[in-house]
Amino acid sequence: MLAPLTGIALLSACGYHTPGRSAALPAGIQTIAVPAFENRSHTYRLEQILTSAVLRELAARTRYRIEQINDPNADAMLRGVVLSTSEAPLTYDRQTGRASSMEVTVTVAVKLVARDGHSLYENPNYVFREQYEVSREITSFFEEESPALARLSGDFARTLVSNILEAY
Repeated sequence: MLAPLTGIALLSACGYHTPGRSAALPAGIQTIAVPAFENRSHTYRLEQILTSAVLRELAARTRYRIEQINDPNADAMLRGVVLSTSEAPLTYDRQTGRASSMEVTVTVAVKLVARDGHSLYENPNYVFREQYEVSREITSFFEEESPALARLSGDFARTLVSNILEAY
């Protein structure tokens, strides 16, 4: 009887916690400014898609006031730079030799800085990938790259906010 209770007591003090419930940010942080990400890639409007996804995720998962501007009075500022995008074929159609599925890769650098200038979180090399199918029929052609980037931006935002909150 004593052994199970001792095990439970040890496990409850081991540092595990429910994801999204701990905050690695200092207690004084109440406002986070998220200006539009910078885009150094060749993909049109990708910085807008990623910035919007991050804003939605921060608003949904945190108690902080989120501002979509470059506010020097905010307690912290999250900056992002889309460094690159690339596409590569994954599979080919045997009959035509054309690509039948593609993979898009996006690399982003992010940094969360406190008002006093010290870094609260930084990852200079986030790499996210998403696959999509290439339409085989020209008459029913539907560009799948944009929905793939939208899915990728959601994954990026969820991962970024989790990493900031969990101090990874």
